[in-house]
Amino acid sequence: MTSASPPRAVILGCSGTVLTPEETAFFRDLRPWGFILFKRNIGTPDAVRALTASLRDTLGRADAPILIDQEGGRVQRMGPPHWPKYPAGGRFNAFGEKAADIARLGARLMAHDLAQVGINVDCAPMLDVPVAGSDNIIGDRAYGDTPERVIELGRAVAEGLMAGGVLPVIKHIPGHGRATCDSHLDLPVVGADRTSLGASDFRPFRALADLPLAMSAHVVFTALDPERPATLSERVIREVVRGEIGFDGLLMTDDLSMHALQGPFRERAEAAYRAGIDVVLHCNGRMDEMRAVAEATPDLMGEGARRAEAALACLAPPDAFDVAEARARFEAAFAVA
Repeated sequence: MTSASPPRAVILGCSGTVLTPEETAFFRDLRPWGFILFKRNIGTPDAVRALTASLRDTLGRADAPILIDQEGGRVQRMGPPHWPKYPAGGRFNAFGEKAADIARLGARLMAHDLAQVGINVDCAPMLDVPVAGSDNIIGDRAYGDTPERVIELGRAVAEGLMAGGVLPVIKHIPGHGRATCDSHLDLPVVGADRTSLGASDFRPFRALADLPLAMSAHVVFTALDPERPATLSERVIREVVRGEIGFDGLLMTDDLSMHALQGPFRERAEAAYRAGIDVVLHCNGRMDEMRAVAEATPDLMGEGARRAEAALACLAPPDAFDVAEARARFEAAFAVA
């Protein structure tokens, strides 16, 4: 491998709080574009810093993206005792006209926590618009139950993250809010007509389509492609994500190991690339599955490479920020909400 070798179009997890020799050798040889961390990878702040440094060392790329799901509420990989507990997205609605300011402040504080340990991408904001009867996998994670509210608070969260030197990932494009089952466990099928989808589900993604990164939905939309979930559907990605929504940033899959997807892992990855995904995401750190995904993974080239470079170009040093004052203000807001 030389420093000029392109990365491969994949983001991978690892098994624990330190890399095993097998993982180090595998990542060095494979050259994934980036990594994602979960609770199993989170120790003390010093341990997380050491892990992110060692991951980047395997690639020889100081700006390699390291992702995490840090939304607040049920989805928060870094928490007590070393980091604060943050509220779920739905909690911000209690602040009325001040909701966006408080959401932006919370995201800025999260970005500080992440940047301090070498994490530079957060898989937030979640732009899904839930409907009555949908599965609770979205639930209080949603910023509201109208596109307008989701747009307002989603934009605020993205701004707070970027002000803190962390890139946002809009998810789950083109929308997971109508799903009546959890895509971690089964494949959701949404039967809404295209007009309804365009008027509600797609709107937050259109409004935030200027952001650099997006994660796909493992959801079948029968009005768009009755056979394949969005992640694996060329029609959904070409006509809706890139067309109607107008997203031209880097598009990654949701986790390939979720049970919404079926079949061998090599075939899952191949189907995603054929559909137009730029980078596949595999999260659980299982070496056998990662090796199978790697068999299908091309170099990140062409439009995918352009989008990846454009995304990383959006990274900027954190702006001036009084962390103690901001945290006191944030906590005081929720104490009286």
